[in-house]
Amino acid sequence: MVDPLVVDLSRLQFAATALYHFLFVPLTLGLSFMMAIMESTYVMTGREIWRKMTLFWGTLFGINFAMGVATGIVMEFQFGMNWSYYSHYVGDVFGAPLAIEGLMAFFLEATFIGLFFFGWDRLSKVGHLVVTWLVALGANFSALWILIANAWMQYPVGAEFNPDTMRMEVTDFAAVIFNPVAQAKFVHTVSAGYVTGAVFVFGIGALFLLQGKHIELAKRSMVVAASFGLASALSVVVLGDESGYIATEHQIMKIAAMEAMYDTEPAPAGFNLIGFPGDEPGEVVGIHIPWVLGLITTRSFDTEVPGINDLVEHAQMRIRNGLNAYNALEVLETDRQNAEARQIISETWPDMGYALLLKAYRDDIENATDEEIAAAAQDTVPAVWPLFWTFRLMVAVGFFFIAFFAYGFWKASRGTLQHHRWFLIAAVAAMPLPWLAAEAGWIIAEFGRQPWAIEGVLPTFYAASGLTVLDLSLSLAFYVTVYTVLAVIMVILMIKVIKAGPRDYLAILNGEDSTKDDETRETSSPAPAE
Repeated sequence: MVDPLVVDLSRLQFAATALYHFLFVPLTLGLSFMMAIMESTYVMTGREIWRKMTLFWGTLFGINFAMGVATGIVMEFQFGMNWSYYSHYVGDVFGAPLAIEGLMAFFLEATFIGLFFFGWDRLSKVGHLVVTWLVALGANFSALWILIANAWMQYPVGAEFNPDTMRMEVTDFAAVIFNPVAQAKFVHTVSAGYVTGAVFVFGIGALFLLQGKHIELAKRSMVVAASFGLASALSVVVLGDESGYIATEHQIMKIAAMEAMYDTEPAPAGFNLIGFPGDEPGEVVGIHIPWVLGLITTRSFDTEVPGINDLVEHAQMRIRNGLNAYNALEVLETDRQNAEARQIISETWPDMGYALLLKAYRDDIENATDEEIAAAAQDTVPAVWPLFWTFRLMVAVGFFFIAFFAYGFWKASRGTLQHHRWFLIAAVAAMPLPWLAAEAGWIIAEFGRQPWAIEGVLPTFYAASGLTVLDLSLSLAFYVTVYTVLAVIMVILMIKVIKAGPRDYLAILNGEDSTKDDETRETSSPAPAE
């Protein structure tokens, strides 16, 4: 049995690297398409300002992309280093989408990003525009395959346990690719990335207006960002609803924990807008809105949403059923041709992961007591209150950006943004919010899946490598230090580019001396108050 502290440190290390990496992913997704939109406008109109806009935002995209690559590569190595049994047990399934992501998407994006920067004088306008769109598509294809792999951890379809190899193996690769969880996660995640890019562009544009410089670039960029951001913010909320509906079908414990719903309510279940633990175990005190949860998660008036207590009882049943598969595996160790044991495994293997939860309490799980089974079933409940509040933070930010971009689009379409100083200040102040919401969403997805590395199949503690506490402590400190340094470097570089403004980066890339601002500075004073 793996030391619990080793498991916790392994989880903390992967969480730290994933959260650092996800600081860069949303901005890459958002900026890539906005660059393509700006360059498309340049090709259609021939106006030089749009080329300069594409180069300016493309430079910031390039810095962010480089940091994303540097932080993302390490994560894949951690599957072999920190989660060796995970890699052995499900590597045949999980490794395929990651390999395709590298071959199909990452190489596409990495190749064409070079042509984006160095191909302006070597390609035709249309040819370079195609390159820019391929960069954007590559970034989104990369996200697609990563999320297909992650979705399989949430809802493992298209694979079965092979008692001869003691591993999960693919039986239907199409089911893995078209996993309904993957579809919902992809559209929701990329939409959140588009919002992040739109907020970033809108916020920097607002900063330029407040400073009274680069007015034309700022105004045009903010129009693009406002329209793109409004559509994306609406998509995030709508597609987030779809994610909740699918999670109700495949990860109902996560939904119950997010709502702090311990007891099953009569259908349709109510929604806790805010809540706090009450005096009694499982009691929630707060603002409760009838019907909302049931309508969102089941889309019906008569389907119940099970509470945590009922789900724990169901987990006990699955643990007992999974013990049948585990015991049959022991029979196969001595009699590989035992047809009865193979039949039992084929019927009960989907619950064997629940039986493995008992490994946290004893090695000879076939002799587990009722008390140990009850304790293992209780372990299927993730930490309720962190999930409860993280979810509400994410939702609140999502609805805020709908209102934010609706107002911004209205003012931008009328050409009056520069006259609303308070809104420009708010736009700059709101820039960290999409990252906060994105990280919250990632925490909900991964933290809410606990105690599973693979939902219902492989407990997290069972997936860890046999490393020492010292190994993990040193590597965790190293990763956090290096990633923090990289994040600081990225911020410094971006600030330098933003301060320099839309200079002729094409001339700089070609080795020419270009110290002056390439855009004619406006003589306007900083934005006045409304």
